Amino acid sequence: MNVIYFAWVRERIGIPQETVETNAATVNDLIAELRAREARYDAAFADITALRVALDQELSDFDSSLAGVREVAFFPPMTGG
Repeated sequence: MNVIYFAWVRERIGIPQETVETNAATVNDLIAELRAREARYDAAFADITALRVALDQELSDFDSSLAGVREVAFFPPMTGG
């Protein structure tokens, strides 16, 4: 699946997106796999309360299933003005 990182998540990880091979069942499982990779991923996902996630461009929860999902995007909450 394609994983996209926005804003400070991208800055901490150092890449805007990547293709990830995963057996993760949920977004939380995917995050656990990513955090186990390297310190930069661990730092980016240390506080998921400061993150939002979209699955196939639809805002989702971290306990959402990844079954059939082609794209996961992580980004900080957005503010309007």
